[in-house]
Amino acid sequence: MRNNNLAARLGGWQPNKTLGDPFIIAEAGVNHEGELDIAYRLIDEAKEGGADAIKFQTYRASTIASKNSPAYWDISKEPTQSQYELFKKYDRFWKDEFEQLKERCSEVDIEFLSTPFDFESAAFLNDLMDVFKISSSDITNKPFIQYIEQFGKPIVLSTGASTLDEIDQALNWINYGKPLGREPKVALLHCVLNYPTKNSDANLGMIAGLKSAYPEHLVGYSDHTVPGDMKVLQWATLLGAEILEKHFTHNKALPGNDHYHAMDWQDLIRFRQLLEETQDVLGEFDKRVLDSEEIARLNARRSIVAARVIRKGHIVSPGDLEFKRPGTGISPAQVDDVIGKEVHDEIAKDEILMWEKRK
Repeated sequence: MRNNNLAARLGGWQPNKTLGDPFIIAEAGVNHEGELDIAYRLIDEAKEGGADAIKFQTYRASTIASKNSPAYWDISKEPTQSQYELFKKYDRFWKDEFEQLKERCSEVDIEFLSTPFDFESAAFLNDLMDVFKISSSDITNKPFIQYIEQFGKPIVLSTGASTLDEIDQALNWINYGKPLGREPKVALLHCVLNYPTKNSDANLGMIAGLKSAYPEHLVGYSDHTVPGDMKVLQWATLLGAEILEKHFTHNKALPGNDHYHAMDWQDLIRFRQLLEETQDVLGEFDKRVLDSEEIARLNARRSIVAARVIRKGHIVSPGDLEFKRPGTGISPAQVDDVIGKEVHDEIAKDEILMWEKRK
């Protein structure tokens, strides 16, 4: 059963015994371009596509980047040369607008999230969300991480362009002074800070690396590859990603910003179909005999069979025995228990040995 509340999923997390449903976050970011109508459409289409949450970004250009901050994205897709100038285009939403977006999310039954990029936005978003998202860009921002930590809510931490030492450092800031066992729940997202990310640079194996390094934490993936057939998210799920975040748009053909590497609602539906097919094939993690195998288990395994006529009173020797299908008699695993035993009733050649003679 899907748990479509992120805080509840983090709070009750245990390593999966099957391939569960990942929690899917449609990262709208600022693809609303400062228009509430577009933001509402993004919410509606994320719900229609099957996302569990839609996430925005909350910032003021003046508090996120200096006027001299250079671009680090593909300028053939987004020609703005300055981070400040790009952020300035889209920082038109603030507290009132995000309260309206939260209300719309509640109406259509999809979880509202937004990544804060400053103290003021974190403060008012605290009233609107049960979980905080910290971006990769803030993983070394000690004052900001400690400010968010004091709200006492679960945290999803992206780890793009970071080292294990930097992840450890951030986790220490979050957990500092907390009694053992009372630390905030933290999910770690593998992420590559390339916009877009080439498939060859996605390094999905780092999901497994994070799960190995941090077995006590839920691990997910924040994806910046071009959606295509959505198999990157399928592969991430197979590697154990339990949260999937990907940029989301209402129109992939729009120029600039995050539209060109975003998925749309149809991509989401395609991924859900892939996931169902994958779950059907992958099944369970714990090895056991399946119900569908019982007949084959009985008939394809071997039993101990008489290699010749064995007379009543004979003491069984290795030369008296062969091992043939089906497995309805004494198993070859018990051959040592059979050798040296006295035969109570004559056994015909090629007869399957039983502990008790069939009536």
